[in-house]
Amino acid sequence: RRFVSGVEGKMGYEDFVWFILSEEDKTTATSLEYWFMCIDLDCDGKVQANEMRYFYEEQLHRMECLSQEPVLFEDILCQLCDMVEPKVKSRFQLADLKSCKLAGNFFNILFNLNKFIAFETRDPFLIRQEREDAHLTEWDRFARTEYVRLSMEEEGEDASNGSAEVLDDSMDTPF
Repeated sequence: RRFVSGVEGKMGYEDFVWFILSEEDKTTATSLEYWFMCIDLDCDGKVQANEMRYFYEEQLHRMECLSQEPVLFEDILCQLCDMVEPKVKSRFQLADLKSCKLAGNFFNILFNLNKFIAFETRDPFLIRQEREDAHLTEWDRFARTEYVRLSMEEEGEDASNGSAEVLDDSMDTPF
């Protein structure tokens, strides 16, 4: 998707909205198309090992910075092939990804280290929560989590503001 901001190489508000929707819910056709176009560097309609390696090298660098044990690209490629089962081994087409329930993980492995690590460690609490809320999309889960996080931040600010006022009032009281 080309940016519509009007400023070359810059993301505007509408561009950011499409990006965040695609980042947080990689189960929709729109997001799969978005990420497929990002990774298909030569625009030939196929994602091949050299294109995946290009992005995975950044993930390796991030793993090393976080003192995570790096996973060899060859092992990742094998895992991706097992996960997606492309028609032609090690060559992924958009149709292959659209027919795979784990396509979001395919892109997370290559782009989003936090989600990749979460997938690798498969938190049982998270799996249980997803099963209980099967009707929710990934976007719904993200929005709910962010709402709760922001609410807690706001409550924390209110509490600290309240306690600061109490301290200020007590300082003004003569002895």
